[in-house]
Amino acid sequence: MALMTVQTHQRQGRYVPANGINIHYVEVGAGEPLLLLDNAMVSTNPIWASLPFAYASFLGTLAEHFRVIAPDTRGSGKSVHPGGPIPSGLLADDVVALIEALDLDQPLICGFSDGGETATLAGIRHPGSVRAIVNHGGYDLFNPDPQAPAIAMTRQMLGGSADATRADPELSASRSPELRAMFGLMKSDHDSAQGAGHWKTVIAQTFDRITQPHGFTLEDIHAITVPTLVLTGDRDPFCSVEEGAAAYRALPAGELAVLPNTGHLITPAAVQTTIEFFERL
Repeated sequence: MALMTVQTHQRQGRYVPANGINIHYVEVGAGEPLLLLDNAMVSTNPIWASLPFAYASFLGTLAEHFRVIAPDTRGSGKSVHPGGPIPSGLLADDVVALIEALDLDQPLICGFSDGGETATLAGIRHPGSVRAIVNHGGYDLFNPDPQAPAIAMTRQMLGGSADATRADPELSASRSPELRAMFGLMKSDHDSAQGAGHWKTVIAQTFDRITQPHGFTLEDIHAITVPTLVLTGDRDPFCSVEEGAAAYRALPAGELAVLPNTGHLITPAAVQTTIEFFERL
């Protein structure tokens, strides 16, 4: 199978055909393969190293321990989506198709936020596809209640109200300097990869996916038999310690780690906890 190679901001990136699209990914390091999944509003572009919502600034640290394979989510960065909805299950299928296309033998998998949902759904939908999972702040959508506080908060954040039915990036940016900064980076990233205005498409597609339960519950999590770490911060407004503990208890081979004084962020402590979990398997 031929791989197409491109240069991305001084970093080597590749495309591989998988699940009907060309998935763009970055690979660094050596050793046991680790699939690293960002949330869908960011990408592997090094521009994201300036914000703690992406793994971009931690690739070097993780590459000291693993062969890191970090894909752009379908529709984000350089992974083009041909059109239509992008449900969570499709993203999980993309990841497993990537595993098969790269001929990986049960790699490790780690995801943050939306990427944590994807990593966990890969374990549910495709038993035996991965050796171990880290779900970092990506379990709020396992709550089947569409009015759950975390889900309503996401609608408020991206749509302007708890009852919003579509994304409104202009309104969201006007109310939050943090989101305004993030949207500025999204424009630079996604528009340079897929054309002017694509950053708004990414927000709209993400809104549709993460503002309603994805249909899987803690009962489904029980089907994951591989070692799985549920990781959260004690101040994470989306993935509470209480729901994290419930997810941990539903896992036959689960662990729970709670980082003190930490919100919905990727921190050095979170990365170190992830490394330590995988290395003691």
